[in-house]
Amino acid sequence: MFEGNGRHIVICEVATRDGFQIERTFVPTRVKIALIDELSRTGLQKIEATSFTSPKAIPNLSDAEDVFRGVVRVPGVTYAALVPNLKGAERAVAVKVDEINLVMSVSETHNLANLRMTREQSCAQLAETIQAVQAGGVSINASLSTCFGCPMEGPVPEGEVWRLSERLLAAGASGISICDTTGMAHPAQVAAMVEGFGRRFPAATLTLHLHNTRGMGLANVLAALQAGADRFDASLGGLGGCPYAPGATGNVCTEDLVHMLDAMGYTTGVNLELLLACARSLPGIVGHEVPGQVGKAGRVSDLHPEPAWLSEVRAKAQQRG
Repeated sequence: MFEGNGRHIVICEVATRDGFQIERTFVPTRVKIALIDELSRTGLQKIEATSFTSPKAIPNLSDAEDVFRGVVRVPGVTYAALVPNLKGAERAVAVKVDEINLVMSVSETHNLANLRMTREQSCAQLAETIQAVQAGGVSINASLSTCFGCPMEGPVPEGEVWRLSERLLAAGASGISICDTTGMAHPAQVAAMVEGFGRRFPAATLTLHLHNTRGMGLANVLAALQAGADRFDASLGGLGGCPYAPGATGNVCTEDLVHMLDAMGYTTGVNLELLLACARSLPGIVGHEVPGQVGKAGRVSDLHPEPAWLSEVRAKAQQRG
C-alpha cells in the first residue's frame, strides 16, 4: 500500500529561508552561501534560499541580495525565494531568482499579523506582483499559509483555500503551496486537501509545506503521498517556524524525509550521505542541537560491529546446543 515503486518525489529545501528566519543569532552571509552550495551538490531539485522581505521584519534575512549573488548555481537546481510583495519581487528579479514564491494566509488574523494586510488586500497586491514580473520569465508559485488551521482563529474553512487558490492561479501563478504553517494538520485532513486540490485544479502544480510541531509531519507526508502529492518542502535538520504563529516549531526534516522515502522505494535524486553531512554541520552553524533524527541515529542501513564480548556468548550458546 505504501510502497513507492520508483515514483519520483520532488523536495524543495527551505532551511536557509524558513529555518534561519527565526534563529536567535544572525547566520553570516558567507556561511549561508557555503551551505547552499553544499546543498546544491546533494541532488536537491529546488532550494528556497532566502526571502526578499523587509529587513526590519526579518533581520536574519537582510542579506538576500548578497546571498543570491554569492551562490554558485548548479544546473538543474531551481533557486527560489519567498516574496511578500511587489518591492520584494523586484529585488528578487534583479538578482535573477529562478522562482518567486509569493505568500499570503488563508486566516485573516494570521495575514494581518504576518503581512499587515487583509486577505483581500494581499490578493490584490499579489495579482499586481504577478502581472509585473511574469513577463521576465521567472516562475511564480503562491504559498497559502495556515491552510489547516490558525492558532488564533482555529479551524480554517477548506472553501477559503479553494477560493484563494483559484484567484491566484487565475492571476497567473503556475503552482500553489498548501502550508501547514502552525503544525495543526492531521493525516486525514491532509489527504482530503490533496484530493480536493487535484479535482479542482488538475493542471496546477501542488506543493505541500508541512511542519512537525505536534509530531505528525512524516505521517502527514505519507497521507499526502497516498492521495497523489509528489512535491514537498522540507528543512535541513527540521529547522524553522513562522515568527507570527505562536508555538510554531520546525518543518518536516529533509534528511528524515529523504531517508523515509528511500526506504519505501520512492526516488528523490538526493544523495542522502551528502545531505547528512550538511545536516550534521548545522549545530555548529546555529549554535544548538537540531530536531532531525537520522542525522543523530544514522540510516537504518548503517550497521554497527558486534561487541567483542558477544563471540564468547555465542560460543557458549552453541555449546549448549
